[in-house]
Amino acid sequence: QVQLVESGGGLVQPGGSLSLSCTASGFTFNDKPMKWYRQAPGKERELVASISSGGVTDYAASVKGRFTISRDNAKNTVDLQMDNLKPDDTAVYYCNTRFPIPWGSTYDYWGQGTQVTVTS
Repeated sequence: QVQLVESGGGLVQPGGSLSLSCTASGFTFNDKPMKWYRQAPGKERELVASISSGGVTDYAASVKGRFTISRDNAKNTVDLQMDNLKPDDTAVYYCNTRFPIPWGSTYDYWGQGTQVTVTS
């Protein structure tokens, strides 16, 4: 079955860096776009970054220029390098992939999430 396992969260001071990693299994990884979402307390889950099967990337405006998403198809991993972190980046970060299901709908798979806390 599809599994997504995140790692690499933690506590960091403003201006610092963290690297998150998501290891995927149970599907043909190199065929699938992958995404990172985050959810801060009291807020809705939001898309942070995405990477297509071909390596094309896209970012939320709030993280563009500070975060970098990448993938290693040989290792079935998707990483999120986060630099110049701000307190507003504090959230639980989730790895995501989406599959089509019958009748034109889709199903989202999520990892368990990893906490990122940015504070002085």
